[in-house]
Amino acid sequence: MIRHTDHFHGSDLEKIETVYGIKKDEITSFSANVNPLGVSPLLRKTLSDKIDVITSYPDREYQTLRKRIANYAGCEASQIIVGNGSTELISLFIQIKHPQKALIIGPTYSEYEREISLGGGTSLYYPLKEEEDFNINVEDFITHLHEGIDLLVICNPNNPTSTSISNRQLRLILDSCKQHDIFVMIDETYVEFADNMDEINSIPLTYYYNNLIILRGISKFFAAPGLRLGYAITGNLDLIKEINKRKNPWTINSLAEVAGTIMFTDKDYIAATKQLISSERARIYDALKKETKLYPYKPSANFILVKIKKDHLTSQDIFDAAIRKHLMIRDCSTFPFLSNKYFRFCFMQPEKNDELLDCILETLHDNSNFIGDRKCMM
Repeated sequence: MIRHTDHFHGSDLEKIETVYGIKKDEITSFSANVNPLGVSPLLRKTLSDKIDVITSYPDREYQTLRKRIANYAGCEASQIIVGNGSTELISLFIQIKHPQKALIIGPTYSEYEREISLGGGTSLYYPLKEEEDFNINVEDFITHLHEGIDLLVICNPNNPTSTSISNRQLRLILDSCKQHDIFVMIDETYVEFADNMDEINSIPLTYYYNNLIILRGISKFFAAPGLRLGYAITGNLDLIKEINKRKNPWTINSLAEVAGTIMFTDKDYIAATKQLISSERARIYDALKKETKLYPYKPSANFILVKIKKDHLTSQDIFDAAIRKHLMIRDCSTFPFLSNKYFRFCFMQPEKNDELLDCILETLHDNSNFIGDRKCMM
């Protein structure tokens, strides 16, 4: 029997195999937040032809890759640092800035606090309020900024709430941070999925603020977490020099380097991804809004946070019901400020989304003794 303390990340499929006796290849992960279209067709078609690149070292400066990212992201190549996933770049940034006290907007991804702690700092949280649908109240938030804070961490769109902060709001925050000498790190892992990307994309702000660094990667939108390619964008050239000094050479392997030069040019794939996520996001949100025993929070990213309003039904129960059907959602009870009434799932292909919706609604309206009597599939 699964314990209530057992929670699973989107990459924990091996643990699912052990606990539930379900082969990982048979599980559809609605927890990993990865593009359901899979790898870019252009990348799939052309990468094998470039296999011989592994016989040579990559370019230490990754000039071609940085130019390709700059064209895609709308910035200068000189503003870009590439790394072995965004996690490496977060670590390098923390090592250089050594924030003693960071403010994190939560609930959010736990890796920020972990990296800050490893760097010897402590983290405080500014909690997004449920009564405001986890949207930020900028006027109130700014009153919590002061000289005792070294670093502000924002995930935009935020994981797991799927809410976002507009450029207009970010300007107010950055202005206040500038006054208090606070550096701002914005994680834009999910920004490419947003319908309002132009309104929340903070890259243009790097031309006006030197206390800003933006993190992105290819794990989610380009469905390539195994390539471990991330990039950071900042207008602070001194910070770029410091990070490059500390970086180990060739942290990105040759295949990841050449893959990066290909995938950002696959315009058909990018457009198809945006269209699929946009339509499914609207459809699923509308369907969930009709259920009085659920409360979906309006999503900006490729996933949605949902609150259970039925007594005695928990996120663990929803997880159990879904995994029995080989569908894996995210129990959000381990996120700061969230209880066992919250769960999250990403948008997949329509037929799979329908399968999960049916499962959730069946569990919601099931009055049998299933709830609280969790028996794992064997």
